[in-house]
Amino acid sequence: MIKNPFLTYGYNGPDFFCDRIEETKRLTSLLVNGNHVALMSPRRMGKTGLLRHCFAQQELQDDYYLFIVDIYATKSLSELIYELGRAILSVLKSKERKVWERFIRIAGSLRTGITLDALGQPSWNLEIGDIQTPKVSLDEIFQYLSTADKPCIVAIDEFQTIMDYPEQNVEALLRTYIQNCNNAWFVFSGSKRHMMGEMFSSPARPFYQSASTMSLKPIPLESYSSFITYHFEKGGRQIEPEAIRYIYDKFEGTTWYIQKICNELYAMASPDSPCGIKEVDIAINYAVEEKDDTYQDLLTRLSAKQKALLIALARSGKNAQPTSGDFVKKYHLSSASAVQRSLSSLQEKDIITNDNGKYYIYDYFLYYWLTRK
Repeated sequence: MIKNPFLTYGYNGPDFFCDRIEETKRLTSLLVNGNHVALMSPRRMGKTGLLRHCFAQQELQDDYYLFIVDIYATKSLSELIYELGRAILSVLKSKERKVWERFIRIAGSLRTGITLDALGQPSWNLEIGDIQTPKVSLDEIFQYLSTADKPCIVAIDEFQTIMDYPEQNVEALLRTYIQNCNNAWFVFSGSKRHMMGEMFSSPARPFYQSASTMSLKPIPLESYSSFITYHFEKGGRQIEPEAIRYIYDKFEGTTWYIQKICNELYAMASPDSPCGIKEVDIAINYAVEEKDDTYQDLLTRLSAKQKALLIALARSGKNAQPTSGDFVKKYHLSSASAVQRSLSSLQEKDIITNDNGKYYIYDYFLYYWLTRK
């Protein structure tokens, strides 16, 4: 039983999933009609939730094998293959024995790391270092996808990560395999829009015009307001409309942060005391303070110039021009060239992001924590 309806991770069915009706229809339609899809949005806007919700639709459940692979933490082709193989086996082991046995039989280079437990179910015991011949293993995985007894849909989350792999031509290699696989369709999901845009929009890149594109925007306030009010009332609690708007505006409609603050408020609420703006501020303070040790550690790993720039970005908001003379002077930074180097470093560390030339801190809790400095 779900005690708190505002989930901060995972997917637990349509009752706890807000809106995205049109996006679900569009993504499902594209996939069942044989299209690859590039799904782009800022971090924590709900891409993975949408994928899981889409994959829960009956027309996909009945007719496809559905795999979601998160490659955000991967650093190489071998690690991508590791996550891909693990995701496939994780789904297939709940099917009939002949289904997962077929995958194990084809994936010969991975077989030694797949064992059977006491119930005769396959278990993934492979280590990343066990993948000695990545291209052989990749060939086997795509051989399985090409010959599976049902068509497959593979969603690769944070797909732009492959651009940072040390191996040469990973994009071209994957594009070739995907192009020659007629039994699988792919969703390439990514949160770094400038990188994803370059991959799928530049004529010089292997994935140019290889996928239909979808951009995920914030869920409308009206839809979120109805969703939040419904679940508060269902749980015998109350929340003021002004408080919902305040949450939405503070986080600019970003799904995960709205869910997190509503989760905090729902836990705090009592039947005879509606949650208002005061309670929202308390909930935000709880959420930010929860991260205090993490953020303190992050600052200790930055140079003095990077730290100064990060605090300046927090104080200036999203419309800042950090390399301008006015910005450098106002925040007592050393020089525009030093700021540019720090911007590049902070972006590499995935602490800030760049959207159409505007640099900003995408983690709202970090942003609010830094404004206190």
